Amino acid sequence: MSEQPVATPLDVVPRSATPRSPATRDLGMSAKLLFPTREIAEQYYLPLIYTACRTCYSELRPEEIFARAAEGRVAPEKQQDLVRKVIESGHGSTIEHIVFTFAISGVTRTLSHQLVRHRAGLAFDQQSQRYVNYKRPAYMVPGTIQDAPQELRERYVAEMDESLAFYSELLEAGVPGEDARFVMPNATRTNLVMTTNLRALIHMSGLRLCTMAQWEIRRLFQLIRHEVFGVSPFLGSFLAPKCVPLGYCDEDRNRDEHCPIRPHKDNVLAAWAEKKAVAKAAGRELPTL
Repeated sequence: MSEQPVATPLDVVPRSATPRSPATRDLGMSAKLLFPTREIAEQYYLPLIYTACRTCYSELRPEEIFARAAEGRVAPEKQQDLVRKVIESGHGSTIEHIVFTFAISGVTRTLSHQLVRHRAGLAFDQQSQRYVNYKRPAYMVPGTIQDAPQELRERYVAEMDESLAFYSELLEAGVPGEDARFVMPNATRTNLVMTTNLRALIHMSGLRLCTMAQWEIRRLFQLIRHEVFGVSPFLGSFLAPKCVPLGYCDEDRNRDEHCPIRPHKDNVLAAWAEKKAVAKAAGRELPTL
């Protein structure tokens, strides 16, 4: 009689594997771009950034530069080339002149606590647990709990249902909503509006699209990236894990390079040191910047 495989209690990703993308699950969350439309982005956003870039090095007035760009007297490809070079050089103030506004819904309070840690160049307005008396609060079930043994999964659901049912009982008993909300778990879903300039959005995406990021906020920024691509593939291309523009990974938890997108900086520096030692032994000096 053959042995049956032993079931693991939770879906644990091996350290040797790239962390699984949260896009493989339907988490019941959404991020919709409210502003700009594709037409506005195409007509104004690239010329605006181009104008900011060129103004720093031109004798022309900014409105003249903008008119030339918006009217097509400067080819879009030429505008993109300049903007790409400026962004890659780190001249970030030039991309603070354009903003994106997102309607974010179905995320958890766990995610919103992470999201609002980003402050510079952003504005948030969130659904209030004080002023909204939820008739039927919703919550999220993490993928690891969905895949857990049935007993654990059912216990989690029961705990959530009981907690939110107790919230309703407190309201019916006359307890103010601002006090009844104290029993709401971090899994409770919430909605918010977020406006961010492009510089802040690129910075956030660099951190939150990383495979080391917490799975829910990583999924949110996958959705955000998709929305930006919908109105401007050029600008959307700058939303990537931070290791992509850096050329290496600087995450301590990836020293074993279980995420292979980019080599870890420790290995990059070690390879450089080895190459430098070999060159020195041969009587040569490697060029440095």
